[in-house]
Amino acid sequence: MSLPEYKKDFLKAALEGGALRFGSFELKSKRISPYFFNAGDFYKGKLHKSIMDAYAQTIATSELADGFDVIFGPAYKGIPLAATVFYALVNMDSAKYGEAAYSFDRKEAKDHGEGGSIVGSPLKDKRVLIIDDVVSAGTAKREAIDKIRAAGGTVVGIVVALDRQETLPEGDGKTSAIGQLRKEYQIPIISIVKLDDIIDGMKGVISDGDIKNIEEYRAKYGASD
Repeated sequence: MSLPEYKKDFLKAALEGGALRFGSFELKSKRISPYFFNAGDFYKGKLHKSIMDAYAQTIATSELADGFDVIFGPAYKGIPLAATVFYALVNMDSAKYGEAAYSFDRKEAKDHGEGGSIVGSPLKDKRVLIIDDVVSAGTAKREAIDKIRAAGGTVVGIVVALDRQETLPEGDGKTSAIGQLRKEYQIPIISIVKLDDIIDGMKGVISDGDIKNIEEYRAKYGASD
């Protein structure tokens, strides 16, 4: 099945901009991965536009399209994502998203001025969609959910750039970090692309050896949730 154009454009931009690389990379888990993705490398105008548009398309074509009031970006990488993806959504459909809002948190609460740890839209009684780059162990997302709930909001979902479809290092050998969060909080978690999309989208673009290495990695560490 062919990938949607926005996913193809996203993968092309990620590869050309160096945000998606292939080779041998040691992860925090000590696993040696044949690919590496860093959303922080989308800092140039053309690349930034491609990831913002891809996030917006992912949200707008998902079950979450009509189900949120506020996009929330956890500090630090989530902050520019929340602001710019919100803009992309409003630019895409101002009638639908014109009354939505965005918000983000501070790592440490401010004790002067407006005070508090939440910047932007108030979260009380709002349906909140969390946006971030990836889910690793899920710790940062749990912290964000706790902050949103403490502020009176309801988390309705999470959107990330990449789902590695990879088991947790200390898990049951079947469940991914995203799968565990889904089960724990009973919320949808969507991504622009999954590892399967990278494999499909990069065939004929990168070497057969790189594709083989990724497929072997997927077979060894792939989650079944």
